Amino acid sequence: MIENMAKTAVVILNWNGKHYLQSFLPLALARTAGQDVSFVVIDNGSADDSVEFLCMQFPSVNLICLDRNYGFTGGYNRGLQQVEADYYVLLNSDVEVAENWLQPLLDLMEQDAGIGACMPKVRDYCAPGFFEYAGAAGGFIDKYGYPFCRGRILNRIEPDAGQYDERRVIFWATGACMMLRAALFHRLGGFDALFFAHMEEIDLCWRMQAAGYRIICEPQSVVFHVGGGTLPNNHPRKIYFNHRNSLYLLYKNLPAGKRTAILWMRLLLDGLSALVYLGSGKYSFFAAVWRAHVHFWKNRRRLTATPNAGAPVSGMYGKSIVWKFFTSRRKLRFSDLAGIP
Repeated sequence: MIENMAKTAVVILNWNGKHYLQSFLPLALARTAGQDVSFVVIDNGSADDSVEFLCMQFPSVNLICLDRNYGFTGGYNRGLQQVEADYYVLLNSDVEVAENWLQPLLDLMEQDAGIGACMPKVRDYCAPGFFEYAGAAGGFIDKYGYPFCRGRILNRIEPDAGQYDERRVIFWATGACMMLRAALFHRLGGFDALFFAHMEEIDLCWRMQAAGYRIICEPQSVVFHVGGGTLPNNHPRKIYFNHRNSLYLLYKNLPAGKRTAILWMRLLLDGLSALVYLGSGKYSFFAAVWRAHVHFWKNRRRLTATPNAGAPVSGMYGKSIVWKFFTSRRKLRFSDLAGIP
């Protein structure tokens, strides 16, 4: 256990990311100077010289070294067992924080004990006037397990013109930058290690909601995310993780009476997606979807059902976002949707 930790711990999971640490860690430290904050880097068995760099350049940063790459889920689960704080801020190494990014999140958590996790508004580091894919202004999900955001529906990303600057309840907070109640994180068992990477934060937020907590986006806090630093959005392995893990998500968190029908519909929808990949010559993408389903059906019995699955949740769209998106000729915006609690 790391001793003398502050009330809030900003925790960065690193894997061969020295270049991101060089670029973004100094600013994160500078923009929390004077606050009751500790910084921790969990190194996931990096093969570059990240560890040596941190020891030499940032001796004030607490360092936890793991023996190999345990993924996003295993890396954080193992590392956070050694971090004692009231709040964790999980911060990707490829995120630039704006001025006064942390205080609005902390104030929100301090004022309302019913909030399990919160997130800032996330904009694109390379195109700062636009939202960023992985979180935007808060995450949502449709009835078939497809995630989307305020400011991002599937692959359509909106410019940020202040249209989503109100604080609101969401379904999930992005793992790129999310603040968690540490005790709640551990009580719920942390991230599900079977996910390894991608959509694990959606699963955690769903479990938090089932346990009676809310998830909030606080747009007064802003960060800028590079995105795709470890795995690009169009990489077959990422397609595999996203398809497989969304099936894991549904299997764990849906009530038994709804699970079968939803999973069979997902089989149909993903099959159509795979055929589109096949028809366009993207054979590795087709294979990724196929493997995702094979591995889901093989491993589903290893998943632990969420206690109180089927409890009311906020931020779930009761229809198909995919159908809505394509029938709108790809012009759908979050503000066009109605009926999301």
